[in-house]
Amino acid sequence: MCRSIKTLRPPVLPEEATEEEIRAAALQYVRKVSGFRAPAAHNREVFDRAVEAIAAATAELLDGLEVRGTAQPQRAG
Repeated sequence: MCRSIKTLRPPVLPEEATEEEIRAAALQYVRKVSGFRAPAAHNREVFDRAVEAIAAATAELLDGLEVRGTAQPQRAG
């Protein structure tokens, strides 16, 4: 998998992941899967939609995770 995607949950990340961190991870994932660092103009829309969908799924995942031994605050949004 993409080594530049970091773990975004406690205790690895001591505080709640920011939207920027979640989007950066989603962007790295889409880049890895698509094989494009930056898509051509004709692929930009689908590339951007994928980043947004993966960022949303990541936020939902992080909101739903229960990590034993840590108090997990709910994400606003």
